[in-house]
Amino acid sequence: MDGLSIGILLVCGSLRAGSTNAALLRTAREVAPDGVTTDFYLQLAELPHFDPDDDQEGQPVHPAVAQLRSRIRAADAVLFSTPEYAGALPGSFKNLLDWTVGGGETYGKPVAWVNACVQISVSRDAVGTDGLIAEPTIREGAKDVLTSLAEHVAAERESP
Repeated sequence: MDGLSIGILLVCGSLRAGSTNAALLRTAREVAPDGVTTDFYLQLAELPHFDPDDDQEGQPVHPAVAQLRSRIRAADAVLFSTPEYAGALPGSFKNLLDWTVGGGETYGKPVAWVNACVQISVSRDAVGTDGLIAEPTIREGAKDVLTSLAEHVAAERESP
């Protein structure tokens, strides 16, 4: 990744103010490897309910949807961190995913997903008052995910 600048959009699937998934992404942003910049998407609650009738080709979409699509398009990769509720994705996060289909910005885009409850174990008491996680093992796990995603982007750029 020498000399490469790689932008990764961080998307939290939780609306909870004290979300451990958001804390994990904030921590990932803080420990991002050299050459990786992050953009934290915090507007999940602003997206309207998905309706295919409001996503017609060539027609303008809701401003919050247009902004989401623009930020995904501008990113080299996307990192999602979301809880699961009742064995499935939160409805608000599924709504975000539904809005990405019509624009096509995610097609071929490298993405990764982490879950603070399973893949990287984050308890609520691990989140400091600053909204970050100080535990070195968790911080390293967050950094590893960003590094892996950035290396994938770099390899894609270098291949003919």
